[in-house]
Amino acid sequence: MRLLSAILRRLPLLQRWRFAVYFLPYAVLSRVLRVRVRPQRVLFLSDSRSDFSGNFGFLRDEILIQAPDADIIGVLKPRRDTPRRVRDVLRLPWLMATSQTIVLDDFYPIIYPVRIRPETKLVQVWHAAGAFKRVGWARAGLPGGPPPGSIIHRNYTDATVSAENIRAEYAESYGIDIDRVHALGVPRTDVFFNAAEVRRADTAVRERYGIAPGTRIVMFAPTFRGNGQLTAHFDYDSVDWDGLAEQLGDGWAVFVKMHPFVPPLTTARPALRHIIDVSADREITELLMASDVLVTDYSSTIFEFALLHRPMVFFCPDLEEYTAGRDFYRPFEQYVTGPLVHEATDLADAIRSADVGERLDEFRHEFMDACDGRSSERIVREVLLTPRRRPS
Repeated sequence: MRLLSAILRRLPLLQRWRFAVYFLPYAVLSRVLRVRVRPQRVLFLSDSRSDFSGNFGFLRDEILIQAPDADIIGVLKPRRDTPRRVRDVLRLPWLMATSQTIVLDDFYPIIYPVRIRPETKLVQVWHAAGAFKRVGWARAGLPGGPPPGSIIHRNYTDATVSAENIRAEYAESYGIDIDRVHALGVPRTDVFFNAAEVRRADTAVRERYGIAPGTRIVMFAPTFRGNGQLTAHFDYDSVDWDGLAEQLGDGWAVFVKMHPFVPPLTTARPALRHIIDVSADREITELLMASDVLVTDYSSTIFEFALLHRPMVFFCPDLEEYTAGRDFYRPFEQYVTGPLVHEATDLADAIRSADVGERLDEFRHEFMDACDGRSSERIVREVLLTPRRRPS
């Protein structure tokens, strides 16, 4: 059934009409009845988070600072395959038709058949920083990429990114003009520039998981494999988890944060004894602030962790396969700012010896130069609360 559903989603005609229950009422409301757009009504939409976490939380809080009377609404659910509440099905067309600004942070198929009205902004703030593995139209011709005739992403009026140097990559990914892509930063990175908040997060995480002061924390935070949320998977046997913890010894604590699209490590391998599974923490920000070393593969966490100026280890046993199936915006070596490990048996030594590489400052400038602790303020002021200019 899931395979049939995936095939049907790739048919251009069906991409539009499977969401007719949303875009037809929207068209009537916006083009026939011409309902009024409510000034400062900001609608947050997500099929991959159930609350105002991540970028959404920072943007909501900043909106309330700049416009205390703003009407902020969230229509959210944790996964694409989670049934949508009947109430949300009924109210979504009205909310979309009456909002001054609609904000997304991920793929959101309901919105793509919609012809955004001239008074409304549709803003994609994306959940990941930097430009690492290819997404959207940058995957055309690759497995999981958009089929001919796809309508995904193209109706964004604005998109925000973490650096001037990656605007072109996001314009390609969304299939939009580069003038719609703004290097204003990533809202959730603002806290990385607050030293007191970094210290508070470190203390909070250690208390939450019982980690003694002085114990070094290494966090393993890989991304998923597969073409998206519905096909996501991970090879849980790629690492001898307990063996890694034992090799590192008592001075280390090993955290594992699986991507939200795949089951936590302790669900997949419940017999593990020496690993601390932190996957229940939906957001990774606090965990990064508490980590001394990050181990990852193709995850965009490398960009945020670089803001902390701490060492990273890249564990990529399937680099060749992943490159062939997903690929990257730049040659992979341009992302590597620490040891590159292909064999799990080499991980412990790489973690112990990892240091901040000489390329880190250059890396931060290339991918994160718009992040300075004031991203939320700029995005809200310059995009979310600024009325859209009507076409001349």
